[in-house]
Amino acid sequence: MPGRRRSLPHLGHRLGCFPAAPACRVWGPQRCPAWEPPRASPLLCRDMALQNALYTGDLARLLELFPPHSSADLLLESRAAEARWSSQQRGLWSLSYEEELTTPLHVAASRGHTEVLRLLLRRRAKPDSAPEGRTALHEACAAGHAACVHVLLTAGADPNIPDQHGKRPLHLCRGAGTLECAKLLLRFGAKVDGRSEEEEETPLHVAARLGHVELADLLLRHGACPDARDAEGWTPLLVACDTRCTSPADAEATTARCLQLCRLLLSAGANPDTADQDKRRPLHLACRRGHAAVVELLLSYGVSVNLMDYGGHTALHCALQGPPAALAQSPECAVRALLNHGAVRVWPGALPKVLERWCTSPRTIEVLINTYSVVQLPEEAMGLVPPETLQKHSRFYSSLFALVRQPRSLQHLTRCMLRAHLEGCLPHALSRLPLPPRLLRYLQLDFEDVLY
Repeated sequence: MPGRRRSLPHLGHRLGCFPAAPACRVWGPQRCPAWEPPRASPLLCRDMALQNALYTGDLARLLELFPPHSSADLLLESRAAEARWSSQQRGLWSLSYEEELTTPLHVAASRGHTEVLRLLLRRRAKPDSAPEGRTALHEACAAGHAACVHVLLTAGADPNIPDQHGKRPLHLCRGAGTLECAKLLLRFGAKVDGRSEEEEETPLHVAARLGHVELADLLLRHGACPDARDAEGWTPLLVACDTRCTSPADAEATTARCLQLCRLLLSAGANPDTADQDKRRPLHLACRRGHAAVVELLLSYGVSVNLMDYGGHTALHCALQGPPAALAQSPECAVRALLNHGAVRVWPGALPKVLERWCTSPRTIEVLINTYSVVQLPEEAMGLVPPETLQKHSRFYSSLFALVRQPRSLQHLTRCMLRAHLEGCLPHALSRLPLPPRLLRYLQLDFEDVLY
């Protein structure tokens, strides 16, 4: 800078800085035991050269703009002021101009400019400044910039301060640096079970929703409660079981992450039969999302298979009402597991509706039909299956419709009788019977892709 160096607050007109609106915070004997005079508000800077240097991380230019003894305690416009109609009183609307503000520290943290961040902190930028309710630490965590997180925490940033939505930095960890950011926050005193203010979610809820197995493992190793409930009564296990597949292509990967998370939570002591406010249990949600492997895992923990939610739906109902994306996740395996653990069979009058919905998954139809001694379908049921599906699975559907109102094979009737006799202890009893593996699989409704 040419000429005599001056501190940045005195360069207001040169950098386009102007006094910001008076702060709302009241300082006085009633708020602070050691009273101090009101502090000067940060300057509002509209200098484009400064903003360009911040957004691009131009450290050399910023060293010129922030010489020693200057202050980086500035406010920037993140968005130009917009006119908005607002109602202060009933029936009375007024036009006001609202602007969104940020600070140089926020810009550097969100962009991952670590050296710029260090410079701003040396120039008296406040690490916990939050003009719009969000601190620079929130920005760094949300962007996954672990190095920036470390710089801010070392400078005294509060790891437990909530943003304008009530979320703490640990709730916002994202991106490639998620795990490293979380480790730093926990090392500097972040509360592992700190809750968001509105949803009352813990970081473990967030990790379960994102399907982040490594983050969930880290939180649990630091003492996170596996059965913490949010405002709607959801535990992390319920959240994990409700993981949705965005498309059939990612169904396998989504189910694999969901299974890992559920194993992790259950091994940490999560209740496998917990219910939310609507009496939905992990088994209901895993069935509805088509996570067959998770269904089998929960059943191995002895969960109740026939409990209903407030809508009167059992786990089997949920499995048969699942989304089309569940077709890519072998819904027949979930249905078979439920029936082998004592699920109440589908009412015969509802079988035509099930046939119409799941006709492209003939194995799902097969396992349901094989729990009855008679194929209880109306004569016109063939019309419920599209011609192309009939052609694609001609062998199975030919055997199905040939058995309508006709006697089943003696072998199948024997299976029905034995399963009925062992009802209530079927999964435990079958594994103890001294039977050949092939016969045991037959009793457990093994798939044959044809009906007899």
